[in-house]
Amino acid sequence: MKNNIIYLVLITLTCVNSYSQVNKREVKGNKEYDKLAYIDAVKTYERMYNKGYKSPDMLLKIGNAYYFNAELEKANKWYDELYATTPDQEAEFYYRFAQTLKATKDYTKADAMMVKFGEKSGNDTRAQLFAKNRDYLAEIKNNSGRYKIENAGINTKYSDYGTTFMGTKVVFSSARDTGNFSKRIHTWTGAYFTNLYSSAISEDGSLGAVEKFGKKINTKYHEDTPAFTKDGGTVYFTRNNYLDGRGFDASKVTLLKIYTAKVDKQGNWNNITALPFNSDSYQVAHPALSADGKTLYFASDMEGTRGQSDLYRVAVTGDGTFGTPENLGDAINTPGRETYPTVNDDNELYFASDGQPGLGGLDVFITRIPKDGSLNFKQVLNVGEEANSPKDDFALIIDSKTKRGFLSSNRDGGQGNDDIYKFLETRPIWCEQVLFGVVTDEKTKEVLPNAKLILFDEKFKQLKETTSDKDGKYEFTEVECNTKYYVRTSLETYNTKESPVIIGKTDGKTELNIELEKTQKEAKTGDDLADVFGINLIYFDLDKWNIRPDAAIDLAKILDVLEQYPTMKIDIRSHTDSRASGAYNNKLSDRRAKSTRDWLMSKGITKDRLTAKGYGETQLVNKCADGVQCTEEEHQLNRRSQFVITAM
Repeated sequence: MKNNIIYLVLITLTCVNSYSQVNKREVKGNKEYDKLAYIDAVKTYERMYNKGYKSPDMLLKIGNAYYFNAELEKANKWYDELYATTPDQEAEFYYRFAQTLKATKDYTKADAMMVKFGEKSGNDTRAQLFAKNRDYLAEIKNNSGRYKIENAGINTKYSDYGTTFMGTKVVFSSARDTGNFSKRIHTWTGAYFTNLYSSAISEDGSLGAVEKFGKKINTKYHEDTPAFTKDGGTVYFTRNNYLDGRGFDASKVTLLKIYTAKVDKQGNWNNITALPFNSDSYQVAHPALSADGKTLYFASDMEGTRGQSDLYRVAVTGDGTFGTPENLGDAINTPGRETYPTVNDDNELYFASDGQPGLGGLDVFITRIPKDGSLNFKQVLNVGEEANSPKDDFALIIDSKTKRGFLSSNRDGGQGNDDIYKFLETRPIWCEQVLFGVVTDEKTKEVLPNAKLILFDEKFKQLKETTSDKDGKYEFTEVECNTKYYVRTSLETYNTKESPVIIGKTDGKTELNIELEKTQKEAKTGDDLADVFGINLIYFDLDKWNIRPDAAIDLAKILDVLEQYPTMKIDIRSHTDSRASGAYNNKLSDRRAKSTRDWLMSKGITKDRLTAKGYGETQLVNKCADGVQCTEEEHQLNRRSQFVITAM
């Protein structure tokens, strides 16, 4: 079968709707809350910046905090400085930076950032197509073995193809009655002109006696691929436009158009009318109706087509008029041929393509029609063998309830040019899971109800939202197997958290438990400020105890807290691992603790608020004493700095 189809490039526009619950109340330095200090880490970072302390990680965190809160102009300040000092960032940074630049009307630089985003993310259409489909044969193999296919029992030595459900019958196209030496061949399909026929469907899916369909619809030229409304009262069908001796384009080629007709009480089809978006300059063919009958899908090579033919959709209004045809876009259409769309009751769109990676000729593909009415088709899958073959396979229809259907093919072993095959689908193509988990407090482990969770795809396009229940539990259903997602979790008084997750490769469930960190950290006597800011170690050069620039950034966090709470006192404790002598470790850690104290004093903290002592290897947190073999990671746990609050 020579039909028109096209190669696909999927371009996902990531539009991030960001949320954050970062508390903007600035804690006053001299205010006490029952001897508890409420420490806002982001505000501390900003105050540190104003005092001259900065790092790439700090700039990114502040920028993200504003970005998630949709304060794009504020986020731009931090992103801009980060890019100026550290231009090599993760791909998503360039996208977010571009959005903040647009907010400041710097479109030139925003466009430059989007170019970088494309380079870093592989968003170039050719690179994306290769990256998406490099393992296409393995993917086809995984989708194969789902169909039991047999000859439908109505085929002839001529072309029989293009079945469509009409109640308990199918209507299809056939060249059987024009099978002679003078039969006409249509230039677009390369097939003989056909008429429409009907056949009753038996319980096992076989087709019975064949009858000509629609006396007034069939002509001596070409009709094929009808689509019926649910009530059976209206039909859309393809017909060549050579009528009454007229119907050529500028090159004297007869073209295909879509027509509609109504059935009267006697069962006759009347009021045959060409649809208004037909043309004598391009082809329009192969209509298919959506499950609700409000959208008509079709194939065409009209202006704007990406390849030889593309798939389009057009709105069918209640008064019998039509909207403006829309190209289904790069997720579906390719530089090849896309044709023969069909839609089942589950709103799954099947179509044939020789541009999508396949087994040869036209292959049948499936995608889900977006529920939001957009053209953001997420995933296009080759339906696999046995439905597809190295030859042309097309016009697949399926009953969503019985999973029985028909497809057309010119594969080896058939009776004619094209044949109709019946099939039973034995398992669905979509692999889906449930993503679930519990939201808890990072420190107390208490469950957190009413947390807002947003599911994003790997391009940060928002997909779903939910809220944790009274037990902190949440779930997202119908997440795709072997796919990366991000879950963004937010709750008042907690820092917004973005958690990546990769769904398993088979059906089932994937667990992602989420721990949230308080935006304002409670600190009381006996608490360690190092835990508040995640300070594991104040770094020193080998055998040295002077404060390095990178250590100063962490110490500045402690300094900020002490400045906000002038009555707070802390004990600075330095610890080592056991991999030197005890005496050496005691002396070195003591020097480092006192060096840390002296740095804070040099910034204005009075001596009476600070004590400092090195404990060497005397307070190990694990088994890694002298003579015990441990990993580097285990030794690292013992090399730590503490800033314990001794008074408020």
